[in-house]
Amino acid sequence: MVNAIKGVFISCDIPMAQFIVNMNSSMPSSQKFIIHVLDGTHLFVQPHVEQMIRSTISEFRDQNSYEKPT
Repeated sequence: MVNAIKGVFISCDIPMAQFIVNMNSSMPSSQKFIIHVLDGTHLFVQPHVEQMIRSTISEFRDQNSYEKPT
């Protein structure tokens, strides 16, 4: 019998994958969302956290973007 798990496949570069893994490890064990780390650039996560991951990455990129002084 095959067991199937619904999830979201994430493909990204290595630093972003490490950011997501770090975000997952900082959560309590009941809220961890990574189902499986496939390799350094591919993750399989629970579907309900997709938007949370997107917004956290967006905030991270906004904090680390260069803005030319006016």
